[in-house]
Amino acid sequence: MALFAVAHLASLLVTSYWPLMLVRFVAGLPHGAYFGIASLVAASLVDDRRRTQAVSNVLMGLTVANIVGVPAATWLGQVLGWQQSYAVVGVLGLVTMAAVSTLVPHQPANPTASVRREFTALRRPQVWLALLIGTVGFGGMFSTYAYISPTLQELGGWSSAAVPWILSLYGLGSTTGAALAGRVARHGILRGIAVLLVLIAILLAVYALLLPYAVVGLAATYALGMLPSMLVPMLQTRLMDVAHEGQSLAAALNHSTLNIANALGAWLGSLVLAAGWGYAWPSRIGVVLAVLGLAVTAWSALLQRRTA
Repeated sequence: MALFAVAHLASLLVTSYWPLMLVRFVAGLPHGAYFGIASLVAASLVDDRRRTQAVSNVLMGLTVANIVGVPAATWLGQVLGWQQSYAVVGVLGLVTMAAVSTLVPHQPANPTASVRREFTALRRPQVWLALLIGTVGFGGMFSTYAYISPTLQELGGWSSAAVPWILSLYGLGSTTGAALAGRVARHGILRGIAVLLVLIAILLAVYALLLPYAVVGLAATYALGMLPSMLVPMLQTRLMDVAHEGQSLAAALNHSTLNIANALGAWLGSLVLAAGWGYAWPSRIGVVLAVLGLAVTAWSALLQRRTA
């Protein structure tokens, strides 16, 4: 959090584009490590049955950001300027440092921890399969979300002024999904992941068809936020289960995986748009990615059964 805060406060000192890009790159470095370690700490504070819910509670901060943080940051940028809005985020980082130091229970250092030991997680096929599920399965959601603003306007007929409110509805769906993830996980992590990927594929298949019908389209957008947000903590828990000695690295890689999924989905969506197929097609590309994620989940389950 110190690196995150300093990188944002450094935005006050830059005046041109490329130095700003460097500062933004540095600000992104702590992201996966912070949420990965925070998830491990949260899971260590509860019994095994509540680990996924504990991880969901940590990740719920990301979903609340879609409701409050993004609109607030946009407003600050418009009123105060982009440098001041980054500085406000830097101050929030300092507040977070104080909160972590004061409120998070002390975790004793692990004397056997080492970089080499963490990298042993990458020797395990199940770790790679879990990461692949996140990359491919989430790529489908991001292929839709990356272009959701023009999609809502072109297919749903919504005005540009209505889009931020609809995105807040998406954020409410994400928060609901994070709150429900623990209950779904009680029926089995891999089973829950598979069911969610099936539901995501079905939703993406009909999403463009539902948008012209206002109420139904809004409900579909809410579900578009809810279903994937249930998947994130379940994938995080799955990685913690299969990484063994390398849990810290695996937990951090989960967030790197989601960023790769973001890039993959947005890129594939851009290809169909550049081909002139229209805004209904990014979600249809997402169906293919969700089904591929389901296939990897089945592969992981089969390998687990054979190993057992």
